[in-house]
Amino acid sequence: MDEALGRLSLDNIEWVGHSLVRPECAVTHQTGYVFAPDWTGPGGVSVIGPDGTVFKHLAHSSFFRVRPNGIVLEPGGTILLAHLGDETGGIFRLHPDGGVEPVLVSVEGKPLPPTNFIYREADGSLWVTVSTRKSPRALGYRPDVDDGFIVRVDGKVATIAAEGLGYTNECIRHPERNELWVNETFGRRLTAFEIIGNRLSSRRTICSFADGDYPDGLAFDADGCAWVTSIVSNRLYRISPDGKKELVLEDVPGEKINEVETAFQAGEMARPHLDTPFGAVLKNISNLAFGGPDMRTAYLGCLLGDRMASVKCPIPGAPMPSYTVDISPLLGSLGTKAVEEQKGHVEQSNLSDRCLSR
Repeated sequence: MDEALGRLSLDNIEWVGHSLVRPECAVTHQTGYVFAPDWTGPGGVSVIGPDGTVFKHLAHSSFFRVRPNGIVLEPGGTILLAHLGDETGGIFRLHPDGGVEPVLVSVEGKPLPPTNFIYREADGSLWVTVSTRKSPRALGYRPDVDDGFIVRVDGKVATIAAEGLGYTNECIRHPERNELWVNETFGRRLTAFEIIGNRLSSRRTICSFADGDYPDGLAFDADGCAWVTSIVSNRLYRISPDGKKELVLEDVPGEKINEVETAFQAGEMARPHLDTPFGAVLKNISNLAFGGPDMRTAYLGCLLGDRMASVKCPIPGAPMPSYTVDISPLLGSLGTKAVEEQKGHVEQSNLSDRCLSR
């Protein structure tokens, strides 16, 4: 790792968007648009324009409510959604006209459990994470549970590429290495695998995390270092390939971290520990995506927020493969979809629509 970057200040946090509903994951695009999953009504995405205008791009479905967690842009303006349902999961495709189609709902003959994240390679193949097979998922918030897995989707073939993970979360291919890196949230590890075809091998731990830290979001910068967000503690780390960690941002909830840690070690961690906004400024940061004209703006997905946090960084990020795909059909469809036009969807949403499931 290069010399220390220094701490980013909470005073420099800026906010974009409004009326977001569970913006757990931020996705950026070269046009300046920022995308976030949205659990309003039937579910979909919030699209934040360069001028701050928010559009609700929701599914046109009266029988199925998609609960997107991870999202990824595709050429042509479609968006893949990782469905984090109460009992079932899968990958679904949201079209510019609001239509929804299933992409993957089972693997190796078994239905997919609630699904956490998607990483799309430049060739269209996918890596998909499932955090736990436990139901409800809170039973996976344990230091001794390691039933998470990663699915490889290549064409129409889906296979389990790796398993035995401690609550599998975001995964991204390293920009310079033939490796897939993944956060194990309650295993409290950043893990790397060598990519061999449709399989992952040579598992190694890049670094482990201490009390109070639960690694969630993952992005890479131009130097090949990982930026990892921690839910609950609202910390952001920069981690080199050799495992050196630098704390670059934090909004620590003081003694509340100790309460959560005690519950975690006792095997009693539950939804309230994740659904309480402990930070003074940040609302449980769960994800990071680099964007902006010079790729030096870090957009922070906040599990419990209704806006997107952003902060300027001293080093640019490495763009995701979807950063430059053609999304003009989607942007064209949003021409008249101002967020005010979706007010009816918000008013019709019941409390379960706003239930923060993870």
